[in-house]
Amino acid sequence: MLKQIVVALLTLEAKVLLRRHKPMIIAVTGSVGKTSTKDAIFAVVKHTYRARKSEKSFNSDLGVPLTILGLQSAWNSPWLWLKNISDGAYRALFSKEYPELLVLEMGVDRPGDMAKLTKWIKPEVVVLTRLPDVPVHVEFFASPEAVVAEKMELVKALRPDGVLVYNNDDERVRELIEGVRQRSVGYSRYSLSDFTASADTVVYEDGVPAGLEFLLTHADTNVRLSVRGSLGVQQAYNYTAAVAVGDLFKVSMSAAAAHLAEYVPPAGRMRIIPGLKETLLLDDTYNSSPVAAERALLTLKELHGHKRKIAVLGDMLELGQFSVEEHEKLGALVPECAGMLVTIGVRSRKIAEGALEHGMSEKNILQYDTVERAANELQTLIRPGDMILVKASQGIRAEKLVLELMAEPDKAPELLVRQDVAWQMR
Repeated sequence: MLKQIVVALLTLEAKVLLRRHKPMIIAVTGSVGKTSTKDAIFAVVKHTYRARKSEKSFNSDLGVPLTILGLQSAWNSPWLWLKNISDGAYRALFSKEYPELLVLEMGVDRPGDMAKLTKWIKPEVVVLTRLPDVPVHVEFFASPEAVVAEKMELVKALRPDGVLVYNNDDERVRELIEGVRQRSVGYSRYSLSDFTASADTVVYEDGVPAGLEFLLTHADTNVRLSVRGSLGVQQAYNYTAAVAVGDLFKVSMSAAAAHLAEYVPPAGRMRIIPGLKETLLLDDTYNSSPVAAERALLTLKELHGHKRKIAVLGDMLELGQFSVEEHEKLGALVPECAGMLVTIGVRSRKIAEGALEHGMSEKNILQYDTVERAANELQTLIRPGDMILVKASQGIRAEKLVLELMAEPDKAPELLVRQDVAWQMR
């Protein structure tokens, strides 16, 4: 009840603030890559406009009003929530300056979430990333199609003169937008679209992966983009979407490329981190879903400059009736991508079963119920030259394992997810 009251009051204040200042709104949704895409867009537009973005993954009925009001989460403190409400009221009624542009991440956890938000948020631009067959949070919906329908509420909320920026490689997305009356701009890696990425290659420094480069083509213009400190084709999607949005706001492709060259993707999204004993960590611990975990494994498969590849995979949560099948399918992919598998959690035992059934030796599979035990034992098992992918849903807290394996743990606050005090107390 208390949360409902807080959400209602902050939402009212956010509505008033939007009516007073009338900022342009870029809203990002999808089931994969929302936060990374949102951050990349902000990196492109912030040099031209007074802009604000959703902090971290503030994409809920509480997170979106907090972003609009420029407030932080008070976590479990009633007094700080009262202060937020008071500060929000003042900003809603009396603030004189406000960003010209808001870059909002908007997600759904339960049925009706997006519909509630779009009653009062009408964006100028909607960015639609991917809508896989088995999305995150499907456990709380009647079907995967119900999750997709909820996310599509944001597209319906697009202003009549607005623009939809969408992933042209996603067949489901292409089908769903056929009836959209507003202007549509596609971006892609494996098909031709308005903004097409190609020739993506891993950049190596002293034989070690350091990032990604790719070519982006729009009309008759080509530009090379560089991703620092992170890997995976998903980064090409994120950057390409960001350039496409920048183009709508008169940011040239060359300027966008220059801005993105200075940008580092958010923590926990295939970030490259030096590990103990001269190992290399691929930290993808922000969250996990079937399509994201598959992409992470395929990225690991493509890399060279290692002696052994280890996939540390934790439970993928909130999959409901699809959980067993999706964990087994992921396990079937492991033998062709890694030489050793480490699982964390009860559900991920099905990953181990899938890997075993598809040719991985039992001696190369380790299973743990807790992240703490996995971290302790891995410290003794890793060897120089190992490349270690770590991927799990948020609830597994696999960043704790990365902390134990990274060469410079004092850099955790800047490199890892969920390092603030409130998370550390959980």
